[in-house]
Amino acid sequence: MAESKRDYYEVLGVPKDADDAALKKAYRALAKKYHPDANPGDKEAEIKFKEASEAYSVLSDPEKRKQYDQFGHAAFDGGAGGAGGFSGYGNFTDMGDIFGDIFGDFFGGGRSYRSGGRSSGPMRGASVRTSVRITFEEAVFGCEKEIEINYKEECSDCHGTGAKPGTSPQTCPKCNGKGKIVYTQDWFLGSMQNVQTCPDCGGTGKVIKEKCPKCYGSGYISTRKKFKVTVPAGIDNGQSIRLAGKGEPGTGGGERGDLLVEVVVSAHPIFKRQNMNIFSTVPISFAKAALGGPIRIKTVDGEVEYDVKAGTQTDTKVRLKGKGVPSLRNRAVRGDHYVTLVVQVPERLNEEQREALRRFDEAMTGNSSDSERHRKKGFFNK
Repeated sequence: MAESKRDYYEVLGVPKDADDAALKKAYRALAKKYHPDANPGDKEAEIKFKEASEAYSVLSDPEKRKQYDQFGHAAFDGGAGGAGGFSGYGNFTDMGDIFGDIFGDFFGGGRSYRSGGRSSGPMRGASVRTSVRITFEEAVFGCEKEIEINYKEECSDCHGTGAKPGTSPQTCPKCNGKGKIVYTQDWFLGSMQNVQTCPDCGGTGKVIKEKCPKCYGSGYISTRKKFKVTVPAGIDNGQSIRLAGKGEPGTGGGERGDLLVEVVVSAHPIFKRQNMNIFSTVPISFAKAALGGPIRIKTVDGEVEYDVKAGTQTDTKVRLKGKGVPSLRNRAVRGDHYVTLVVQVPERLNEEQREALRRFDEAMTGNSSDSERHRKKGFFNK
């Protein structure tokens, strides 16, 4: 009876203003959790699955949801001005997508369809990943590197068929060349068909009776092959360069995958990078900080001269415009180089240097140093 039913929003665990994406996500989680195939013989799970399916079929249909929000369960029981009894599981296309995902989880990657399976076709090969190490400067200005990888070449004896020379692959008798096996499953929504890759031919639709002795039926020979990689200026650590068509070979006439080369940038002893900017620290003497004057600063372009302003304090940051990293999209655009000036305090002084500093301190403060006062006091005491 209608009064015994739980609120549909409560069943799915969503608020009344939930959008379509939230409804679908909630229902998929419940359907996967309580599906009969995942809970064989569990009547309670079957009831909860049917309850969730009914709730979703109503709330995922805009017209039915509008009726439900106005009249509640009575909208489908013929009362309170409702539109008549519950008409079953509408919006089946959307639900079919969900069930396809669920069946894929249950049956090892297959997908459910209301109609027959699809014929196998060309499949693109998988991508291959490798890495190359470059220096900090090479990342900034770009370079060319040579890498060597395991590469599958077409077998020269069978020309990629995998069959012994003089023979050819035959149509798979298990799937009749379709590459797919269709399994029919009956459940309360009707008859569903689960489509899986044929285990005998691996989805190719062909089987090899006599394998090529050179490639053992694979159609390819693994060799070591070298490739030149053009590293663009401005590339950063962890970014990848794609070499199209240099990956694994495809099947059924499909094209090769790609070769993805990840760039590993070695650390620099002086420079640090953040996006397009470079950072470094340069020590300067106390005298240079106080008096000012030119200093030499190392950049990725070589040393440049910079005039320190008189009275510069330690940790002062200066900007060298356009001395950073070029943009990957436009090499003419470069970041900046930020330099932190650190005033150095000498750790060891000879007596002459000490005396010079005492006189400097006295000139700055107008007071004699403690040692000078001690020296004078000792003289008068005599």
